[in-house]
Amino acid sequence: MYKYLSGACAIISVFILSACGGTAPTMGDSGAKTVASGSAGGATSTNANSQLEHCDKTLGTLAVEENQNEPWYQTLRRYNLNSTVPVLRMIVQQSNCFVVVERGSAMNNMMQERALAASGEARANSNMGKGQMVAADYTMKPTITFSQKGTGGIGGALGGFSGALGVVGAVAGGLKSNEASTMLLMIDNRSGVQLAAAEGSAKNMDFNFAGGLFGGGVGGGLGGYTSTPEGKIIVAAFMDSYNQLVKSVRNYRAQTVEGGLGAGGALGVDGGTTPASQKLNPAPAAKPAATKPAAKPAAAKPAATTTTTTK
Repeated sequence: MYKYLSGACAIISVFILSACGGTAPTMGDSGAKTVASGSAGGATSTNANSQLEHCDKTLGTLAVEENQNEPWYQTLRRYNLNSTVPVLRMIVQQSNCFVVVERGSAMNNMMQERALAASGEARANSNMGKGQMVAADYTMKPTITFSQKGTGGIGGALGGFSGALGVVGAVAGGLKSNEASTMLLMIDNRSGVQLAAAEGSAKNMDFNFAGGLFGGGVGGGLGGYTSTPEGKIIVAAFMDSYNQLVKSVRNYRAQTVEGGLGAGGALGVDGGTTPASQKLNPAPAAKPAATKPAAKPAAAKPAATTTTTTK
């Protein structure tokens, strides 16, 4: 009995120290609201997460696209979360790997200023003329592929102690994991070619032992404080995705196709017209044109002879 009591007390003491907030997301600073901390200004950043990948050389201009009509976006709504675009854009600028260009709702304000200038309402020296907009070389598309609170626990692992005290089982029952998995795609805007793709993930543990220990009376209140917001996990997963993407593009090597991209590819089909298809069934060689035998030279006629008559 003493053995079970000592083990239970040791485990409970660990959970008590952690129960007020659970664990922070794996990638983050425990003092930050999310792993995406600090600010960015041009090529400089302040208080950026030390785990964020950084580029010494900027690789081009980038627009972040987010289709709010896709099913995954409803995951954000389920957790009362807003668009991921602002935090992703800050992460990108802090990394100095790309220059971020506006292609979101602020474009309406940009076009409004140009309309004012075109109508003559703007001051003469406002310099809002044409030809100043920077093109986006690339588009980055985010997707949440999996996100769930309370995906696992360790109640079974510690359940053997519950017979002794009826306490540790309650502790274990309140240990749950929150997980998220995200994807980032990067597309070349001129050709439509996908340049890079990266998956990232994040996970943390929530401790809510009080709900089991006190039958929900006190635990109902503590449970709300001990649960880590799902938004932290999603942001951490996106930073992990971005780090993976940067590692790939820093060592980028273009894919090449024999004959050129979009020219039919190297996988031919029977009867096709692409170069690879024509190699499967090459056209038969043309037969040489029949040659007529050379005409025989005409036989020379004997020279005409003149007969002289002697009178």
